[in-house]
Amino acid sequence: MTVTAEHGPGWAHEPDPGRRVTAAGRMLAVLDAFGPRHRSLTLSDIARRAGLSLSTAHRLVHELVAWGALERDAEGRYSVGLRLLELSALAPRGLGLREAAHPHLEDLHRATRGNVQLGVRDGTGVVYVEAIRARVRNPVNSRVGDRWPMHATGTGLVLLAHAEPEFQEQVLSSPLERFSPMTVIDPDVLRRTLASIRQTGVAVARGQITVPDMVVAVPVLDAGGRVAAAVSVVVEATEARTRELAGVLTQASRAISRTLGPRPVTGL
Repeated sequence: MTVTAEHGPGWAHEPDPGRRVTAAGRMLAVLDAFGPRHRSLTLSDIARRAGLSLSTAHRLVHELVAWGALERDAEGRYSVGLRLLELSALAPRGLGLREAAHPHLEDLHRATRGNVQLGVRDGTGVVYVEAIRARVRNPVNSRVGDRWPMHATGTGLVLLAHAEPEFQEQVLSSPLERFSPMTVIDPDVLRRTLASIRQTGVAVARGQITVPDMVVAVPVLDAGGRVAAAVSVVVEATEARTRELAGVLTQASRAISRTLGPRPVTGL
């Protein structure tokens, strides 16, 4: 059953025209204008994507540059600044998981020669807390911090498959973006996909974002046995050996889970 590949152009939030925007909300809207497909923006781009007037965007961008949240290059374009990288490193859910997983992800990368990603659920999206790119003809463009819609990534579908039924319906009832001719956006097909993932423990996808590639993803469990993250490998579909990839992914997932802490003792 097809799910999704893990790369290509990214996805970012769009402003909600029905929401009452506060001063803090406008500042956050400026930051939210940036995303995997919009890493470098002009002031006009920021104003348009944030739903702000040019004068308001100019004032807020100036403040963010002064604080270090944004940086301006020689051509006058803006990108996310290092100050936000400093803050993001303090996030316990991302950093702790990344540190626990990194040695096992490196082993997975060497064993598969594929692009490896570790993603966590954030709102209705999946965010990569680690990404290791392969040295191949078409390396995956995903990076740490990239956000994708859950229906369009293998990691996202693994997380969605193990989420609450109400949350699943919330995601499936929202507009689902198509990234390639093979992207699955039919809610009924996705429901069957989620059921299959719960049954097998593995998501297998081909061409959901970039047609030539295949992704295999599995869940990572925390100390309490709950799904805390998902790990995936992306390889060229013509060279993919799904069962072998699923096997090494499962081994890596179990190794990561063991580093997250002891399981509670039951049945005593």
